[in-house]
Amino acid sequence: MPRPPALNLKQLRRYSVTERPSKVAKDSFAKVTPSGSSFRTFTQNLPRILAAQKFHQLVEAIASAHRRRRPVLVMMGAHVLKVGLSPLIVDLIARKVITAIAMTGSGIIHDFELAYQGQTSEEVAEALADGSFGMARETADFLNGAIKEGAEEDLGIGESVGRMIEQKKLRFRNLSVFAAAHRAGIPATVHVAIGADIIHQHPSCDGAAMGKASLADFHRLAQVVSRIGEGAVVLNIGSAVILPEVFLKGVSIARNLGHPVKDFTAANLDMIQHYRPRENVLSRPTALGGRAIAITGHHELMVPLLHAAILEKLSK
Repeated sequence: MPRPPALNLKQLRRYSVTERPSKVAKDSFAKVTPSGSSFRTFTQNLPRILAAQKFHQLVEAIASAHRRRRPVLVMMGAHVLKVGLSPLIVDLIARKVITAIAMTGSGIIHDFELAYQGQTSEEVAEALADGSFGMARETADFLNGAIKEGAEEDLGIGESVGRMIEQKKLRFRNLSVFAAAHRAGIPATVHVAIGADIIHQHPSCDGAAMGKASLADFHRLAQVVSRIGEGAVVLNIGSAVILPEVFLKGVSIARNLGHPVKDFTAANLDMIQHYRPRENVLSRPTALGGRAIAITGHHELMVPLLHAAILEKLSK
């Protein structure tokens, strides 16, 4: 076989790099923050590239929603509380930045224990060895009692638990997200998977009351979702399955009833980006219009940064 002729690279069409569009420019670079500078200077000196740019956009979206009195729905896994972030969430509720809260069933467990004794979270492996895992009497009886009492009044779990923490004047109730929501008069909903939470192990658990109250919270969340529109923000922090699924169904109900639910900012903050938050919070609900932001990082770093940046933005 004859050898093919060599390529003549001199015939390549080339251009000047100065004429080519570039995705990265020096104006978007980070700036050195001198020692002793303010947090505002630090955030302003972050680069305007990739996740840092998304962070700027999320801060601006939340601050703008607050100024314009648009909804800011925060959905959270219980890990947010377990890594010591409840004071920041409570503060944003008190400032009327967060207008609605949704959590999984484990959220009320850690929220109550923090309010009751200022500490929470057991060593699962050690306790599981002798069957003592999840058998704390006060946690189960308080929460199951609150849920049963609330169900009799057609209340959701979040409202029932927040109200009882306030009524009982628990020593550390300033750490309770649900008590803060009760004081502020904002929706705080809990979405339960029966059998997934330690309070379901106890004789005080009433399945009928649990189901009734959790369903009431789902209906309440759907009502919250129906008000999400232009300028609103939906922020999912650390729920990989339950809350993204619940939120998607809330969007479907709202749109079925004639509420457009579009042109809002949807964001997911987590240590790993999972399928359901990506699809059910970011992609599918914003397909008709809106903006999706995904930022990967540890909650105990990202949430304090976000909290401080929001306050700086609102203080201008």
